[in-house]
Order: sequence, then C-alpha cells, then structure tokens
Amino acid sequence: MKQTLAQKLIAAASGRDTVAEGEIVTCSVDLAMFHDSSGPRRLEPMLRELGATIWDRDKVVLVIDHYVPESDEESRRIVRIARDWARSERLPHVYDNQGICHVVVPQGGHLRPGMFCVGGDSHSPTGGAFGAYMFGVGSTEMLGVVVTGQIWVKVPRTLMMRWNGRLADGVTAKDMMLHLIGRYGMNGGQYQAVEFCGEAVRALSMPERMTLSNMSAELGSQVGLVAPDETTAAWLREVGVTEPLDVQRWHSDEGCDAEWYDFDASALAPQVAAPHSPANARDAGSYRDIAVQAAYIGACTGAKLEDLRAAARVLRGKRLADGMRLIVAPASMKDQAAAAQEGVMQVLTDAGAQILPTTCGACAGYGGSIPDGATVISSTARNFKGRMGSESAQVYLGSPYSVAAAAVAGRIIDPREVMQ
Repeated sequence: MKQTLAQKLIAAASGRDTVAEGEIVTCSVDLAMFHDSSGPRRLEPMLRELGATIWDRDKVVLVIDHYVPESDEESRRIVRIARDWARSERLPHVYDNQGICHVVVPQGGHLRPGMFCVGGDSHSPTGGAFGAYMFGVGSTEMLGVVVTGQIWVKVPRTLMMRWNGRLADGVTAKDMMLHLIGRYGMNGGQYQAVEFCGEAVRALSMPERMTLSNMSAELGSQVGLVAPDETTAAWLREVGVTEPLDVQRWHSDEGCDAEWYDFDASALAPQVAAPHSPANARDAGSYRDIAVQAAYIGACTGAKLEDLRAAARVLRGKRLADGMRLIVAPASMKDQAAAAQEGVMQVLTDAGAQILPTTCGACAGYGGSIPDGATVISSTARNFKGRMGSESAQVYLGSPYSVAAAAVAGRIIDPREVMQ
C-alpha cells in the first residue's frame, strides 16, 4: 500500500509497516517538549497527585521562554516552578533563557527525520520541517505522554501543497503561508496533515521550511511536513547531529492517495494580513495607504537569523520614519550571536531598532512592548485582537522584509520598493 510521509511516520511510531487513513493507532513518542507556560506548573501537581514519574527523562525537553525575563511576581512564580521542577527531576535537556522553544529545540539537535514528537504549544508543528511528525497537545494529553511515553492518533488525510517555480527576490516562506491562509482560511488544513512540496519548497533553507511548518498551525492542520533531503542533513550536521540520517526513507510514495493543490511561486507577491486574523491576507501593495507607528520583528516564525538578515538588508544605511518604533526580539541567543558577528545587529541598531531579549515576548502578549492604540506591523504568526498584549492595537502581519520596509516608510509598502 502506497503511503504518504505522514502515514510512514505514524506507522513507524506504532510499530507497523503501513497504516490507513482514518485508523486510530497508539504511537510511541520520541520527544516531548514543553515550556514554562505549558509544562511544570501544570504537570507537576498532576504527577504528584497520581504518584507518577516521567517515562524517560532523556526524551523530555523543557524550554523556559514565555515568562522571561520575569516582569512581575506571577512570572517569577511560574519560572521558579519550572526551574525547581527541572532540578528535582534531574532533567538533562533544559533551555533557560536561550530563546524560543520552536527554534532552540531544533538548534539543539533534538529533531531528526523519522521522529514522532509532541509539544505543549500550538506551534509545535515546526518539527515537521525536519521530516518529523510533531504536533501540539494540551496539558492533560501531555501528562499521559510524560507518564506512558505513548499517545493515540487518528491517521490523517494528507493535503499536498505543491509550489512550482521559484520565489522572487524579497518573497519568503512567510508570504507563502499568509497566501495559503488567506486563500483557505484558518481551518483550511481541516486538522489533517499538510505536506509542502515542489521546486520552491526544495529550494528553501531550513529556517524558511521551519516557517512553513510553524504556520501550518494557522492553516488549521495537525502537522506541516517537509520531506527531508540533503539540505536537512547538512543543517542537522551543522548543529551537531552526528548519527546517520536516513533522508531517503521519509518521503511520500509516488502515486499515494492525497489531495493535491498547485501554486505558482514565481507569481507570489509579498503578503500582509490585516487585523485581526492571518486569514485577512492580500498582496502588500493593497495596504500601501495604511500608516503604522510600530514595527515588531520577533517570534519563532519571524526573528530567526535569516529573518534578521532580511530586515537588515532593507534597513542598511536608512533610518526609521519619524515617530516610528522598531522592536526586535531575536528568536534565539545563537541566532542573535551569529547576527552580531555578521554585523546584522549593528545595522538594526544603527537604523534605530530597540533590541529586546530572545524570548516569546510580545508575540505571546508579554512585556508590554506593543503601544496601546497603535497600528503595528509584525513578523509574528498571529494578529488576533489582544494577542500581543494590547487590546486596542491594530496588528498587521508580514515578512521581516515587509516589517522593515514599513518601519522605514512609515506605512505598509511592498518591501521590494526599498530593498537593497
């Protein structure tokens, strides 16, 4: 029976050769990731009440990224619970103030092709960029995983998003996802498996593939997969993975049963989504009369090293528009250090950017960095009302190119007008 990549990953995790769409199977979990918001403060009381223990500490990764830096007593309490629990459980994989979970976990070499993983965060499908089956779960489901190392899953249908041709200069994976969400809506993925394929996807770097998989959450799918290849293997070797990587096995079989959708990457323009949904996406030029007062480059989907480079490409030698506030929160300490070494961070600060810590920050509504009543353009994945902390802010979404361009122009424009 010909299998999709999603079916192959589920079959392997359930100890079978094949699985059929619609079957419910029990899968063994290779990795469970959670952070300070979703993890210890919820799991520790339930584990204590049950008298249960962690099934395999080496397969658990804790990232402290949401409530740091601690700004109030509640934040300090939540972070203290996470740190105390990590120490008491002797967890070997803890990332404290190192960056956002969906970036530091792959940078730590924890995700590899063929794995079956769960995460205590809705953007956990980021792991699909590595040819791993990874999706988000709630705290009670995570409790079951942490105790048993298993979880059941209904084998999904696969929606193949095939991007033909190549993206134009200044058009990114973020634009691809905003286009898909704008076209199909936030339930377009139907909680099934989305697989991104085609020439344009194969040409993407790993950080860009991570953006595709990350924002499959906004498309409403359970997972967002990219079949692994030599680009995947090279990136993993660079972050220190030394074990042999089987990138040939984890591909959908030719002729497998899936729904196919085709797109012309070369015709795609930079996209911007209007408040208050990523589904309100259109060509950036459609919003060129919208004045903005603040620009935010941050989050797991918008502040990786390549994202910072994109913003610097626009901002080099320029200054912010009068009255503009540009806020930059790099996605990880590793990416910020690399950007500093390359001179990228200097370009951003020379232009007038304010640099914030490498945490979830305003994307998760913490830090109070989004001005009340302002019109904001952001590289984050979501622009729901109040999502970024301010109930009165009007938040538009765009790529780092689009955010940086708006910061210079004082209004939303097609970033290709000012790119260098």
